[in-house]
Amino acid sequence: MKVGLLHSLIRKEEKLLIEEFQARGVNLVMIDDRKLISDLESAPSVDILLERSINHSRSMYGLRLLEAAGVHCINSSEVAKICGDKILTSVALKEAGINQPPVRVAFTEESALSAIEELGYPVVLKPAVGSWGRLLSKVNDRESAEAILEHKALLGSYHHSIFYIQRFVEKKGRDIRSFVVGDKCIAAIYRSSSHWITNTARGATAVGCEVTTKIADISLAAANAVGGGVLAVDLFENDGEFSVNEVNYTMEFRNSIETTGVNIPAKVVDFTLGVDA
Repeated sequence: MKVGLLHSLIRKEEKLLIEEFQARGVNLVMIDDRKLISDLESAPSVDILLERSINHSRSMYGLRLLEAAGVHCINSSEVAKICGDKILTSVALKEAGINQPPVRVAFTEESALSAIEELGYPVVLKPAVGSWGRLLSKVNDRESAEAILEHKALLGSYHHSIFYIQRFVEKKGRDIRSFVVGDKCIAAIYRSSSHWITNTARGATAVGCEVTTKIADISLAAANAVGGGVLAVDLFENDGEFSVNEVNYTMEFRNSIETTGVNIPAKVVDFTLGVDA
């Protein structure tokens, strides 16, 4: 079996996946998205492709071009498009009836300020497209809101001209990241930090979290809402109930293997090869 690996940099996660594929004797075809050229027809000679790009636009368009040329991709370009855009993710969760923090989307400074005050302070302003907890702003009062909205508007880029506003959730120093592979929620971690942003990329620490029935159910529902595949789901917990913050389609797991005791790259490789593990 020939498996394509669409990648950017080769990080720890990609190295672990490569080792797992090699251990199974898989013929692995490395496809660097920085060198990929498409004529809309040709495709690499692979049976299936696993996406591991770190650049959203290269990932989304690369996957779509490869799919158009007949390559089956994990995750699909549609999943990448939805998960890479917080607005589309929120719409997908809403349509599936999945609990999420209250959200407002606005298109001008004036309407964004109205939306913020409608939600009530504090709120979190997020770029519609972004990852690793970057460019998030916790807005505590009207003066801060006016200043941040003006700065975003003056940046002038497409992403900063659309305002994604989420009610701030008091998560008591931690949230949960669960890992979904196919139809199974295979593992979960608590991400803890003294800062209100609890991304491990921003220094949060990871400890194991039991995959309860509630965690598994909402994680699988969220994954299915965006199209399914290999996904990480970020959850807020409040008095034993859960809401979905985000769904990530190129999940990082280097800090979660020893933490959970689950061989996550092996599970991803099994799913890619169609093994019912």
